[in-house]
Amino acid sequence: MSVEATPEISPATKPFPDSEEHIRLVLKGLESGAPDLAAAVALWSPGEIATVMESLPLAARPALWELIPDEMQGEVLSWLGEQVRSALLEELEVAEAVAAITTMEPTEVAEVIDDASKELSEAIMEFLGEKERADVQSTLAYPEETAGRLMDREWVAVRADVTLEVVKRYLHARGSLPYRSTALMVVDREGTFLGKLPLEALLTKDPEDYVSEVMDASAVSVNELTPLEEVAVLFQRRDLVSLPVVNGNHKLVGRIVLDDAIQLIRDEAEEPMMHMAGLDVDEDLLAPIMSSAFRRMFWLGINLMTAFLAAWVIGLFEATLEKIVALAVLMPIVASMGGIAGSQTLTLAIRGLALGQITDDNTRWLAIKEIAISALNGIVWAVVVGAIAWVWFGQPGIALVLAAAMVINLLAAAFSGLAVPLILDRLGLDPALSGSVVLTTVTDVVGFMSFLGLATLFLL
Repeated sequence: MSVEATPEISPATKPFPDSEEHIRLVLKGLESGAPDLAAAVALWSPGEIATVMESLPLAARPALWELIPDEMQGEVLSWLGEQVRSALLEELEVAEAVAAITTMEPTEVAEVIDDASKELSEAIMEFLGEKERADVQSTLAYPEETAGRLMDREWVAVRADVTLEVVKRYLHARGSLPYRSTALMVVDREGTFLGKLPLEALLTKDPEDYVSEVMDASAVSVNELTPLEEVAVLFQRRDLVSLPVVNGNHKLVGRIVLDDAIQLIRDEAEEPMMHMAGLDVDEDLLAPIMSSAFRRMFWLGINLMTAFLAAWVIGLFEATLEKIVALAVLMPIVASMGGIAGSQTLTLAIRGLALGQITDDNTRWLAIKEIAISALNGIVWAVVVGAIAWVWFGQPGIALVLAAAMVINLLAAAFSGLAVPLILDRLGLDPALSGSVVLTTVTDVVGFMSFLGLATLFLL
């Protein structure tokens, strides 16, 4: 799609929508007052509209919101990141916000209430029907980041002691199935989860067979308090479409469907990368300047403290630097190479922890591997850098000191790149959030200390 000088816009969509094209269309359409823009937006999916909304300047978002059909607004809200959604809801009238929010699923409504103002939260709960209100309250009762917060409360359950013919008649009378139903839940009279009955069994097996004979009794389930990161791993490793959720007595209380799991997996994948930069996974790309600045200020302050520590180490060797000026020129090389090598190991370790691949049984082998890699890279690049320094300054002593310091720092980087996230994880801290700061401190301090210390010992 494209917007020319005239305000006319074709609402036709491509088979594979281009977000960049959609963003350009909306920005030009809003600027020119194109009358067909609403018709074009109505043909997009809620996910596409949310992507465009998150890519617009703050001032343009309410204008796009007015173009979204009322029946789609709740679903668009569910696709938006937390910061973008909260900022948008603050701009809307309470009644307008409530009308959109109350069309969302109970789990999504609970997520909105977590971050909404008291006035909006109370208005939402008052507007909900009795059943919806009870579902939202039940969801809010679970701790955040647990399976209970994400689970859907709609499913079809059958007992194991009935025939497939009975199940078919029941489904025919029921008339429909919940979203993403590829299997029926099998429970006993008390509601205890026993397994799944694949829908294909109803079509391919003898109608006189009992459910107990054809059901999948090995179907995996999770407790309602299972951390969401473990749920994400299960969906990836078991290739699941839905996952039953049970309580402490193994009674079926809900299910998590693939759509929610995909978003969860995406968040789990993005979280380490964002946290390593001191950012939230739902960071608003175009958030207000002041709020974004304050969020980033804390980690910049922490980094400044570590920089002063590195500067203090350099200050200890002030006399050495005054006599051998070449050391000041070469000094950043040692710290930089150590930082890069350490970040490689750190990233690998954080990913391994997130996927549950690092255990007490394989940590030793991983440490040996990473240290061996750093030793090999250290020797190779020490020779290269040492040769360059020799040619540059014509002093073989400086070249040897530089090479030795680089090997030492790369070994320290490998060790700390693995040890830091493991220690932080044992302490219950997020390795992605603070690991890079600690690693930078180690590689800077060890790099400067080894390079300047060896120079003081052997070159003065």
